[in-house]
Amino acid sequence: MIEATGLTKRYGDRTAVDALSFRVPPGKVTGFLGPNGAGKSTTMRLILGLDAATSGTVTVGGRRYGRLGAPLRSVGALLDAKGVHGGRSAYRHLAGLAASNGIPRTRVDEVLELVGLPPATARKRTKGFSLGMGQRLGIAAALIGDPEVLILDEPVNGLDTEGIRWIRDLMKSLAAEGRTVFLSSHLMSEMELTADHLIVIGRGRLLADTPMRDFLAAHAQAHTLVRTPEPERLRQLLEVRGATVRLDPRGGWQVAGPDAEAIGDLARDHGLAVHELTPARSSLEEVYTAMAQPSVEYRTGDGKSAATRAATPAEASADTSVRTNTQEEWVR
Repeated sequence: MIEATGLTKRYGDRTAVDALSFRVPPGKVTGFLGPNGAGKSTTMRLILGLDAATSGTVTVGGRRYGRLGAPLRSVGALLDAKGVHGGRSAYRHLAGLAASNGIPRTRVDEVLELVGLPPATARKRTKGFSLGMGQRLGIAAALIGDPEVLILDEPVNGLDTEGIRWIRDLMKSLAAEGRTVFLSSHLMSEMELTADHLIVIGRGRLLADTPMRDFLAAHAQAHTLVRTPEPERLRQLLEVRGATVRLDPRGGWQVAGPDAEAIGDLARDHGLAVHELTPARSSLEEVYTAMAQPSVEYRTGDGKSAATRAATPAEASADTSVRTNTQEEWVR
């Protein structure tokens, strides 16, 4: 288990981590989310003793990282896959880590096989590794001590589809063995498939600490994905009746308010063809974006695209009013 209590880190007058308190329990994959500059990397560095906290504490298995006798046997971490001497082979890199913590050299071959780096590749200098190969080596280093706790920052970075699926299955299997798995990722769709629990921070402060299922149930908005050859005409018909209509990133409209049956009836009564009516809910990415928007430090443009921005007060009001409409009103 990882446990932080009042964890704070300041750099001069800037507060990177602000009184964070949370637990990362064993037996689950815990996702760590936050926009750029939220304090995720700093928090992970504090857990691993790479930075000293200004105040508060963080422990792994009840002990501070610096007091662990053979840390690689207790905690495996991947913060920067490029943190490897380019002149060394993958095998020598792992062998050195193993020797420093009293780990048998046979474990090197085991983790190389586990992460899919064949012997011929493992004997090459790492400076010639692709991003994906470097990432696999970093994961092998995290697993070298067969630790009970894993801390991984963007573990799927640079991996192809097969590699991403492999990471997902590996994280789930390690958690099923009773280990503590704490990982961050910018791939929200993958996090939604992988994590059991979420910790969300913004500007160094805790925004959410909850099971994934509860997080989505509390914040995800039910809607219907609609596709039609006359999208603007349907949008106008829906909005005049109080529906909230947003562009779906995959194409078509996300319609909140009326159910699929009411939308279909409305389209039929106005002679509109409909190619898709799919009941859906907001994805983790959509919910997270809306929650984290006030905490974003770095934006591209104004950060308020129709597909990702949080609802404005007017939109929130429209969404509330739509719930009072009856089914009969939708087909008039």
